[in-house]
Amino acid sequence: MPADDMLLSLMRSVDTPTICNALEIIAGRRLGDGFTRKPLVAADPNLPPVVGYARTATIAGVSAPRESAEVIKTRRLAYYEYVAAKPHPAVVVIQDKDEECGLAAFWGEVQVSIHRGLKVAGGITNGSIRDLGTMDKDFQLLAGSVMPSHAHVHLTAIDVPVEVFGMRVKPGDLVHGDRHGAVVVPADMIGRLAHAIDLVARKERPVIEAAHAEGFDVEALKRAWSEMEKIVS
Repeated sequence: MPADDMLLSLMRSVDTPTICNALEIIAGRRLGDGFTRKPLVAADPNLPPVVGYARTATIAGVSAPRESAEVIKTRRLAYYEYVAAKPHPAVVVIQDKDEECGLAAFWGEVQVSIHRGLKVAGGITNGSIRDLGTMDKDFQLLAGSVMPSHAHVHLTAIDVPVEVFGMRVKPGDLVHGDRHGAVVVPADMIGRLAHAIDLVARKERPVIEAAHAEGFDVEALKRAWSEMEKIVS
């Protein structure tokens, strides 16, 4: 089921670790996949989370493309039509396929301006970003590295399954990302996510409040932990 506006707003109000915790509550177990498994560089760590439906693509850029300039141009224009299409909000997830991943930066001032103008919410990539001081300040990018050049960067495929640091993403997947990394929300968990987010906060509250209280000690921790374990729904 798609996420409604209320859920999307709620997701933007919490960090990616909270989403990961909520998914574990829904699954009833710890999860070791579905999220990025290496650190990402955030264009601005202080921006709120980026949330939306995945528009996927692959790129390369170490070497010049073997296809004709016309083929590359046609694919690029088709890509812009693809990312601008509904449903919204959209998050672009790009896999850099080069062995020397990140050498050629797809994301910079121009691409951020274009994507922001097309109402894209943000981007996630194992590749690189550049123009950190000049790109639009309210557009979040999460990337594998920062590099100075775009080299020979070009799109090699659009609307295909991709993988970014272990996070497998299919076109249309609901994605949440912030300075901690990114995670895919499985379609069969979307309907239970709001309740799970609330449950995460309620379960953590007794321990956090006890730890901040005057006179906190191990006995107080034991009582708070016991209270936390009683909160199950």
